[in-house]
Parts: sequence; structure tokens; C-alpha cells
Amino acid sequence: MLVDSHCHLDFPDFADDLDGIVSRARAAGIGRMVTISTRVRKLNQLLSIAERYDDVYCSVGTHPHNADEEDGIAPDELIALTQHPRVVALGEAGLDYFYDNGSPEAQARGFRAHIAAARATGLPLVIHTREADQDCGRILEEEAAKGSFRAVLHCYTGGRELALKAVSLGFYIGFTGILTFKKSEALRALAAELPSDRILVETDSPYLAPGKFRGKRNEPAYVVEVAKVLAETRGVSFDEISRQTSENFFRLFSRVKA
Repeated sequence: MLVDSHCHLDFPDFADDLDGIVSRARAAGIGRMVTISTRVRKLNQLLSIAERYDDVYCSVGTHPHNADEEDGIAPDELIALTQHPRVVALGEAGLDYFYDNGSPEAQARGFRAHIAAARATGLPLVIHTREADQDCGRILEEEAAKGSFRAVLHCYTGGRELALKAVSLGFYIGFTGILTFKKSEALRALAAELPSDRILVETDSPYLAPGKFRGKRNEPAYVVEVAKVLAETRGVSFDEISRQTSENFFRLFSRVKA
């Protein structure tokens, strides 16, 4: 079994094909999918999907691109929303300096609020970080000093230093189809180096289709291609990488039924 630890089934790209998306994922051996929140105010849309399919769960959170739109959402509000049994994580939240879609100040406030909610609930935080290694590492260290919490740096494309710092803090690193791209040699080198108990696979679909499907709409079934390249990169079998990443997933996303 494989798990797609990060997809966006509520996005319009999937609206007319949701049953087909889930069916193809199941046929490909994908045992669980987590559809990740980008706006707290649209949680009901994710819940309707997670309640529709037994093998789909969701998170609640504000993507850094939407940080200004949802600025001021307090940890207590996030905590209350996690009481729904299909909500298994916080986020995605974090820092994205590649685009100017959210002010750095609002992103940082939202990031810390989500961390506080993760600390209080014990649920994992799904972290989005892009072109913000230094600030992300600093915030993670500062917040970890206040009390432990669990997290994954999803769709990892940052530097080696931040990844190793995250692992040292007990966090996980998630890999997407970017791992399969020809120019991702440095990312594959990092993927080969990380501890086996700290790696996850995901699609971030509908974006970032693996090389075999480059240019097409991504979907959870394609996480198989990510796992194949990760296995090759680490010099292990596909079955081994499937087992290890699934074990890691259920350890981190402990509310999901195995």
C-alpha cells in the first residue's frame, strides 16, 4: 500500500471526475489520501469529500498565499475545527516568498498560530515553505523551544540545511513529482541522505505531475511514480519504500485509521 499524504481534491480541476480520481487511486494501490486545506473558511468543502470516501481524510488551515485573506484566525478556532473526526492535520501553513500572494508578516502570524494549534492538539502540521529557508528554520526552532509539535515539510524543494534541521527537530520531509524531474539531482541526493523513518510521498495534485505525466493534470494514483523514483534513489525496492513511507505516514497522521 502507498499513501498520498498531500493532495487537493477540492480544487476545481477534480470537480467533474472525483469518483474516477478516487477509483484510479484505489486501483493503483493507494490506501489513504489526505486532501489538504488552503482556506479555513472552505473547510466544509473538504469535509464533504472526506465524508464521502472512507479512505480520504482532510486537514484544516490557511495556505501562506491566503495569509492576508485569513489573517487573525486564532489557534483556538483552529483547535475547535479539528474536533471533526475526518480532520487529521493542521495546515497547510508556512512561508512562501516566491510569490507575493501573502505578506511576510501575515504568513508568519498564521504559521505560528498553526504551530500553536498543532502543539495543543497533537495533530501534525503540514508546512508549506518556498524560498524562505532561513525564516522557516528560525520560526521552527523558536516554536520548538516553546514545546514540541509534529510536522511535515511537504513538497520539499528547499536546501539541505533546512531539511536536516527539520529532521533534527523530529519532523518529516515530503516528496512530490518534482523528485522525478531531470533537473532535480540535488533533491534526489537529499532524498537519498535522509533517515528512512522521516520520508513521505505525496502528489500535491492537481499540480506537479511526475515526469512520466509531465504537463498533465496530476492525481493521487501518480504517487506511485514518486515512490518508484524515491526507491531507486535510495537503492531499495518499491515494496520497501511503500512499506516505509506508509508506516511513516500512519505514525505522523496518527488519527488516520490504518
